[in-house]
Amino acid sequence: MNEFKDAIDFIFHSRESLTGGVRVGGSELWSLLWEHLKLSGAALGLACLISVPLGLWLGHIRRGGFIAISASNIGRAVPTLALIAFFIAYFGVGFTNVTLALMLLAIPPILTNTYTGITQVDADTVDAARGVGMTGAQIVRKVELPLALPIIFGGIRISSVNVVATATIAPLAGVVTLGNPIINAQVYGDAGRLGAAIVVAVLAVAADAGFGLLQRAVTPRALRLANRRIETA
Repeated sequence: MNEFKDAIDFIFHSRESLTGGVRVGGSELWSLLWEHLKLSGAALGLACLISVPLGLWLGHIRRGGFIAISASNIGRAVPTLALIAFFIAYFGVGFTNVTLALMLLAIPPILTNTYTGITQVDADTVDAARGVGMTGAQIVRKVELPLALPIIFGGIRISSVNVVATATIAPLAGVVTLGNPIINAQVYGDAGRLGAAIVVAVLAVAADAGFGLLQRAVTPRALRLANRRIETA
């Protein structure tokens, strides 16, 4: 219990490092949080820019299921640490390379969910939209995308938690994040390691809860009512 209290104190108050000569904790931890958010946000944003349009297109043409499923399987099979090690070995260290590695980690759930969400839109609904003269782009924008948004945000929700949690190993590639106190316990001590881990856990939970609320907000009211009827049946 004392260790937990010490970790909480580390989060809000700075102290001398174990090696001396520098203050750690407190405001420094919040600056690490900002760097952690920048890295995670950049990786997740790039993953969305790539995965969502690609998933929309593949789902709309009802082809490319192999690509979406393979991306999901590869994402689960490739160890994240090995992926970052590969980027370090061949492309060097730095913010850009770690962002690209985390982006590759975030792509599979978003791509798979986007493709799945589009393909699950009722075919009769799509045919009706085509029958009233809508173009392919209009069908995607006005019919398929709104109905698929809850599933798409489900993928983004999964990826956000994965990226936030994995960004803790970014210091191994020369990028400062909340992983610093966790990896460099000889400088920050056990309180710093536990304190940073608590902040990362809270950040991951907040990301999951935030995107969960967005997922609910973008769900069409008719779908929410239909789900409630199914649950109460």
